[in-house]
Amino acid sequence: MAKIGERASLKILREKSFGLYLDGGDLGEVLLPHREVPKDNVIGAFLDVFIYTDSEDRPVATLMRPKAMPGEFARLKCVAVTGVGAFLDWGLPKDLLVPFREQKGRMEPGKSYLVYVDVDETSERIIASTRISRHLDRTPHSLKPGDEVNLTIFGKTVLGYKAIVNGAHSGLLFHEKVFQALQPGEKTKGYVETVREDGKIDLTLHAPGRAKVEGLEERILSELDARGGYWAISDQSSAEEIHEELGVSKRTFKQAVGALFRKRLIRLEERGIRIA
Repeated sequence: MAKIGERASLKILREKSFGLYLDGGDLGEVLLPHREVPKDNVIGAFLDVFIYTDSEDRPVATLMRPKAMPGEFARLKCVAVTGVGAFLDWGLPKDLLVPFREQKGRMEPGKSYLVYVDVDETSERIIASTRISRHLDRTPHSLKPGDEVNLTIFGKTVLGYKAIVNGAHSGLLFHEKVFQALQPGEKTKGYVETVREDGKIDLTLHAPGRAKVEGLEERILSELDARGGYWAISDQSSAEEIHEELGVSKRTFKQAVGALFRKRLIRLEERGIRIA
């Protein structure tokens, strides 16, 4: 069944000079504007379209895919602010509205914001919101320490960075575990470090335990190969230099180098390491 904010395969009913009319079921006839009508359309054939509403709140179809579907978070650019709210570029002819009530702070044209895209239950319009926390899933999750997760940064506190975990839950990356600047809307891979008794999730950007060391071993060998077999870095190097080169702590670096040495894959020299 066709719904606002979803993709659907709709049957072509008839063609007019201004577009194709598609069978939208309970939505009635849905217009695909002339500018998007494919040359090889056939009455009775089906088209895969996304359904949203035009400026008069009538269902309209498009062959294009928006930058974010309802139920998703995305970083989008504000293109205008009017008396009803801010409008974002989401890749469709009609810009996406962020009503003033859904703005955590007043939005400005030219700036990009992390938003949640949703279908308003009352008006059935597709809107966006910068009030991220209210759209996160509060139900219990099944995540456990060591799980790899997809992260989207959405805020910063005195403790660290707040992140959306797998597009649904909230987690925290503590400042002392992050060695790079992160921006709202930035997406990255991460790992569950701890799940507290209350279900809150502590995160890390590095694979925990042995998996982290094994991954680093491969990176060190690849880097040695690219450098002709020798790299002027060792356990005598500063923690800052090691992190700048590899993004890990000195302790983790020493664990990986020690493992490679025991496997007789590298030789340790005074000022560096060399492929054995």
